[in-house]
Amino acid sequence: MSKIKVKTPLVELDGDEMTRIIWKEIKDRFIHPYLDINLEYYDLGVEYRDKTDDKVTVDSAKAIQKHGVGVKCATITPNADRVKEYNLKQEWKSPNGTIRAILDGTVFRKPIIIKNIPAAVNSWKKPIAIGRHAYGDIYRDVEMIVDGPGKVELVYTDASGKEKQRLLVNEYKGSGVALAMHNLDDSITSFAKACFNYALSEKISIWFATKDTISKKYHARFREIFDKMSVERDAELKAAGISYNYYLIDDAVAQIVKNEGGQLWALMNYDGDVMSDMVASGFGSLGLMTSVLVSPDGKYEYEAAHGTVTRHYRKYQKGETTSTNSVASIFAWTGAIAKRGELDGTPDVVNFAKKLEEAIIETIEGGEMTKDLLSLSTASSKKELDTFQFMDAVKKRLDAKLK
Repeated sequence: MSKIKVKTPLVELDGDEMTRIIWKEIKDRFIHPYLDINLEYYDLGVEYRDKTDDKVTVDSAKAIQKHGVGVKCATITPNADRVKEYNLKQEWKSPNGTIRAILDGTVFRKPIIIKNIPAAVNSWKKPIAIGRHAYGDIYRDVEMIVDGPGKVELVYTDASGKEKQRLLVNEYKGSGVALAMHNLDDSITSFAKACFNYALSEKISIWFATKDTISKKYHARFREIFDKMSVERDAELKAAGISYNYYLIDDAVAQIVKNEGGQLWALMNYDGDVMSDMVASGFGSLGLMTSVLVSPDGKYEYEAAHGTVTRHYRKYQKGETTSTNSVASIFAWTGAIAKRGELDGTPDVVNFAKKLEEAIIETIEGGEMTKDLLSLSTASSKKELDTFQFMDAVKKRLDAKLK
């Protein structure tokens, strides 16, 4: 079979540990044998990020801005222990955070539905997509330890140096802690725009949730911007047959477990971080969760929703057999390839990505899967495969589909 031509370069961002091992195997099995593709490669492994003082991360984000689509392997965000382990210069920032900031992107996560991996929540029948605002809040907060009596104040001084507002945070009688958070109207607006664009493209309704009854300025600002955009785009929503709904966050959590799914749940940064893992676990596994970063101007970066699978990497280093789930990493590639084909107007590229996804799902539904899915599956006959056997099984099905 002749290779399928991909017209425009795809930006590839390599990563760390077990997912880096899997990444190479995915390319060797599913990409290079079938696609004539130009991969613009950036090594985001923690050691090379350290060597370049993290410039490679910035360069990779700029490449995605240029070409429109990227695919990213999971990466380490180093803490003090990792600095020692890899002899790093410092605790480098999260590559995902850096890329999100440059692209001004919103992260959308959605579970992969497999018939014999039932949802833990009985009512869930359709995928629930999570839209996480990936800027500000506690992820860019300023914190302090208050070591005795005194007061902490929040002060706003305008650009001319004039103090405009001063609020008492707390009058401390003893020791305690304090933090300040911020967000930006431009960032919230970009988030809202990305959510409405995503919902319209997927033809799914939007749920947006905050706690504006308690946070009457900070959370309320988010709601105000979302509500305004829902009015501006009402005609588009009606034409697509979808709706925008606002919920208090506690009500949304109560409602989501009784709902059949099939919506985009848009959330602030921390809520999105937490709820995406809850939804992933509720549908089976983080190994069955897709993730895509979407910028307001239509740039896309696909990745798996999970981390670098350190525990399996330690076993792999010792020469032991691993049974790492590669599904989300392969779906990162299929998502990026399908989007590349969609933007390029090459349906054969899109079709290849869909057939690879079908091969993965049919392999698991046929009873062949990695260890993490074994206890979740309701298949009458199940076979545990190691990391590489599973990919080989998928490749056999893919080859049959492409004949």
